[in-house]
Amino acid sequence: MGLARTVTVLVVNAGSSSLKLRLLGDDDAVVESADLPPDGSILEAMAGWPTPDVVGHRVVHGGTDFAGPVLVDADVRKRLAQLVDLAPLHQPKSLAALDAVSRALPDVPAVACFDTAFHTTIPPAAATYAVPREWRQRYGVRRYGFHGLSHAYCSRRAADLTGARRIVTCHLGAGASLCAVVDGRSVDTTMGFTPLEGLVMATRSGSVDPGLVLWLAEHERLSPHEIATALETRSGLLALAGTADMRQVEARAAGGEADAQAALDVYIHRLVTNIGAMVAAAGGLDALVFTGGVGEHSPTVRRRAAGRLSHLGVAVDPAANDPGRPDTDVSVPGARVRTLVIAAREDVEVAHEARTVDLTV
Repeated sequence: MGLARTVTVLVVNAGSSSLKLRLLGDDDAVVESADLPPDGSILEAMAGWPTPDVVGHRVVHGGTDFAGPVLVDADVRKRLAQLVDLAPLHQPKSLAALDAVSRALPDVPAVACFDTAFHTTIPPAAATYAVPREWRQRYGVRRYGFHGLSHAYCSRRAADLTGARRIVTCHLGAGASLCAVVDGRSVDTTMGFTPLEGLVMATRSGSVDPGLVLWLAEHERLSPHEIATALETRSGLLALAGTADMRQVEARAAGGEADAQAALDVYIHRLVTNIGAMVAAAGGLDALVFTGGVGEHSPTVRRRAAGRLSHLGVAVDPAANDPGRPDTDVSVPGARVRTLVIAAREDVEVAHEARTVDLTV
């Protein structure tokens, strides 16, 4: 059985440049918190904190092995390491944090919660690439999807607030993805085999023609590393506008800077057309949710996206949209589709999942 009487869950979220620690009580209130640099001392950060009942770790990739949270033992730790090749930029950081926290709290059980797990319900038609069978079978080539912890939380929160069944969640931050959710289950998403597919992001290109990658390798003699680095770190808003910060893009666009205006246009176009694809996958739309740094804090992105989606029944009220305080409904009264701004709370989702795991095994 799960942790029905859990008082505290330590949530560990290892990012590219920081390690976030959140100690949540059984009402999901944040009891303690710390954001550390990669080389920060976990013991020092948690000095004086209550000892948690369980530690929940956000792990980016669960492959096809893990469709839900799992108690970490030696075998699970080994299997997680075998997935590093599928997420070489993210998985090592998750594993390093897992090991560091386990050393600091050796007697506290650790649970791994996966960004890919929420998307294991995507049907084969949405998950399958039309590539040779041996690639799919031997290398596990398929669409995995990411940001699942955020999409799971936001879709459940939206359903609680509105009763919506068919929801499209827009996680818009430095990384960005959409998810089509029907009755609490992911049925499609925009990220695929890697977190590079889909939307235009801060420094990531999003989807490009695979023929372009082949052309660059063959005709320009660029190495796989050079291409990957460019698509991951020198593309997206940074490539189009010279900055990866959406706030600066919007300010420059408002000031008439052509590159910034073009970057915003491209970002909105890719966002809107992909929302349309998610609506088709969901069979309709009852609620549209914005979350993440851009989703929560950019009234411009929400307004422009809603304006392009009016044919679906999406309409935002400027009086509600401009302040955009989470968790709020920013729709025009009576709009057929509810548009919500919801605070990203991956920590709450990790804690929720950690409490469901049997720790007596």
